[in-house]
Amino acid sequence: MSIHDFIDSQVKSNDVVVFMKGTPQFPMCGFSGQVAQIFTLLGVDYKGVNVLDSDEMRQGIKEFTNWPTIPQIFVKGEFIGGCDIVREMYQSGELQGLLEEKGVPVMGRATA
Repeated sequence: MSIHDFIDSQVKSNDVVVFMKGTPQFPMCGFSGQVAQIFTLLGVDYKGVNVLDSDEMRQGIKEFTNWPTIPQIFVKGEFIGGCDIVREMYQSGELQGLLEEKGVPVMGRATA
């Protein structure tokens, strides 16, 4: 399976996927940590994919989305963006609305 096929399968088979540095339990950069914290606060179950596991994964996700930074967040197969976009969407309530609209359970409705 190519790296592109692996990424595509993760995006299609999980409601929310975060391609991040580190893991949801142990983020390895501040931006990945912020995204993990947002989804934890919302009580959203998500799949974390550690791009530090391989250079091929780290480069492959950037090519897959044509987006230069990590983390990269997908909801129901749709690329949402990176940390800044997700943080702004969370603060405005737009992220919670998007998740609910897509049928992703959201436990918390607190805003930052």
